[in-house]
Amino acid sequence: MTNDEGGSITPENRIKQLEERLVEESDRLEKLYVAYRKVEQELEEKNAIIDVLEKEAIDKEIEREGMETLLSDKDNRIHEMEMEGAKSSTRIKHLEPKLEKTEEMYTREKARLGRVFEVAEELDEALQTAQVELTARDDWYVQHMQLFENLNQAIQTRYEMIDSAIEKSAEFAKKQDTFKSRMDEALDAAEEAVAHAQEMSEELPEEESED
Repeated sequence: MTNDEGGSITPENRIKQLEERLVEESDRLEKLYVAYRKVEQELEEKNAIIDVLEKEAIDKEIEREGMETLLSDKDNRIHEMEMEGAKSSTRIKHLEPKLEKTEEMYTREKARLGRVFEVAEELDEALQTAQVELTARDDWYVQHMQLFENLNQAIQTRYEMIDSAIEKSAEFAKKQDTFKSRMDEALDAAEEAVAHAQEMSEELPEEESED
């Protein structure tokens, strides 16, 4: 083998050249690998940034849609409130006469309730007076309760005596009836005996005259 200068190349030189090229290629590959790792790392960082940005964009889109929904709801509520305000104004116009009548009725009812409260106070005073009187009456009854019990016992004893007298009078009347009945029977028997004796006495002389 020859070189460019026309000299011969020995195997040692060739090996040395190959080793030098291997070192150069290894260094170049290492630099390329380092550059590739750096690019890959930068790409990963960019992808991470892109993911974050995409997430932020999604969050912002969701937030925007939410804000639009809130604004729409707010507009609807404002519209509803305006409608309710208009309706309330209309109702107030219609209710003003009724409100005046209600105030008039309230004034009358207030005066009437004032009179009712006065009557209630009078009744309360009367009730308190009655309670005092009832308490006094109860105290008096407690103080004289034994007297009432004795009187009640005396009345009960009197009723028992009257019942006993009536019962004995009935028994006496019954005995009188029985005695009278027996006396009547005895008198009837005596009259019959006398009549029979008269009949017998009247029959005796006729028998003797016949003899």
